[in-house]
Amino acid sequence: MRFMATDVAHAVGGRLSGKNAHLSGASFDSRTLAMGQLFVPIVAERDGHDFIDDALARGAGAYLTSREVGTNGAALRGTAIVVPDTVEALRALGRWARVALGARVGNRVVGITGSVGKTTTKDLAAAAIGSALRVAASSRSFNNDQGVPITLLNAPDDCEALILEMGMRGHGEITRLTEVGLPTIGVVTAIAEAHTALLDNLDGIAQAKGELIAALPSDGIAILNADDERVLAMQSRTSARVITFGEAPSATVRITQVSLDARAHATVHLTTPWGDVSFGLPIAGRHSASNAAAAIAAAGACGVDVQGAARAITAAPMSPNRMDVRTTAGGVVLIDDCYNANPKSMAAALNTLAAIPARRRTAFVGVMAELKDPDIAHRLIASLARRLEINLVAVDTNLYGGDSVALPSVTLQSAILQASEFGDGDAVLVKGSRVAGLERLVHAFG
Repeated sequence: MRFMATDVAHAVGGRLSGKNAHLSGASFDSRTLAMGQLFVPIVAERDGHDFIDDALARGAGAYLTSREVGTNGAALRGTAIVVPDTVEALRALGRWARVALGARVGNRVVGITGSVGKTTTKDLAAAAIGSALRVAASSRSFNNDQGVPITLLNAPDDCEALILEMGMRGHGEITRLTEVGLPTIGVVTAIAEAHTALLDNLDGIAQAKGELIAALPSDGIAILNADDERVLAMQSRTSARVITFGEAPSATVRITQVSLDARAHATVHLTTPWGDVSFGLPIAGRHSASNAAAAIAAAGACGVDVQGAARAITAAPMSPNRMDVRTTAGGVVLIDDCYNANPKSMAAALNTLAAIPARRRTAFVGVMAELKDPDIAHRLIASLARRLEINLVAVDTNLYGGDSVALPSVTLQSAILQASEFGDGDAVLVKGSRVAGLERLVHAFG
């Protein structure tokens, strides 16, 4: 969206230094910043203030800063908005943008959360709703205190619907995001063992994820997974209308049939209040049918024709490193699902690998991070791989091997060297949490 530097200063209670400027959108990454955007330096492992000069060189129209002076004590360059805390200012600016977009987007603001499938559901919903409306959706996994405001600020001025992915690692974080995004429709995909090291157990995760549903207005819509008892129980936390999805006979949007092709891409049949639909998915895995049902439910809730929504899902562009199946130049059927991992998503990926015809199936797996009982969780995955007759290769972790199971860890560099040993007739899965850094292994397969 377009705005002025003075708008920013007013919205965040900051001090304008330099000339007023026309701005279009915002970015916290100087490397991908577009001409005329507002640059927001984030102080984390690296201090984003160190990249202000780079942002200005790339055409930033203005920037936030918590520094009263510039580099080496010099005067601030260009157009700056001085604030005590850039993240807090970005959050305030995101809320300002959401209010500014309010009249056009109306009640079509979809918040999406869950332990698994958030980004896939967001991508599918963006395509489905985008078949009839001008949509702004979170880029990649922009689902935190920086990502949600940036999504709002980068929405086009003629936006008719917003789709906001909302992630969390602790209690209160989704509530904070809802205070920025003000969702009117809330989607919860599933509750699974993720971040249990921080939230203790599945009930704790459900409590934190349910903050999205609790924040919905009374005239909003809660879209809940009918196959997950913890998600379904969230209807007690809202006075909004409830739409359910899943394979349960009671589901409002019910999955009646799922079939997989040789690449494990599903064709899904749904019964909905807006008519029955059948369509193929652009992403692998039977479990993706649930995400597609949630996306169709969101489209129906936004008043979009579900037949057009289903056609759009078939060709939906998907975020990278998520159940992406392709054949390499060497003939390997490769499943790239290396973006993240928890026990539920790891099990789903292994079952998808098992469904692909191959003479040999191998899974290169990294650590599943932030689990309360990591030893048990990893050994259960190793046991599942054995039952599915999948060769499991643990990368930079010994957690998959138990006392009675010899599963030595290999280094990432060793795994990369092994990539050349695979060819026609092999099916390979690469999956692990972000800290595993398995993108390099995916690239090694070509």
